[in-house]
Amino acid sequence: MQSMAKKVMIYSMVGLMQVGLFATVAEAAPQPVELQRYEYEHQRDHHHNGWERERNRRIHEENIRHEREMKRRPFETRRAWRERQKYEIERHKRAIHRIMEHRDWHRW
Repeated sequence: MQSMAKKVMIYSMVGLMQVGLFATVAEAAPQPVELQRYEYEHQRDHHHNGWERERNRRIHEENIRHEREMKRRPFETRRAWRERQKYEIERHKRAIHRIMEHRDWHRW
């Protein structure tokens, strides 16, 4: 029985060594086209994420500026404040729209 156990262990170790050798060869082999395409898309998405971060940063800055401009100033009359708010709302909409359009220019 001991010789049978030794043989099973030896053959198991030889099989594991072959699997390990095959794994390293398979890893070193050229990648299929699908994986290359995936890596290209991943790089493109990473580039696109940079534009997304920039777009989000610009929108955030615009929103902070808009909030600051919407507040009433101490020397301002109510009528002048309302007029400035109307103008500021339209300007804010145009600015956000311009930022969103800029993102589409860089899409691949």
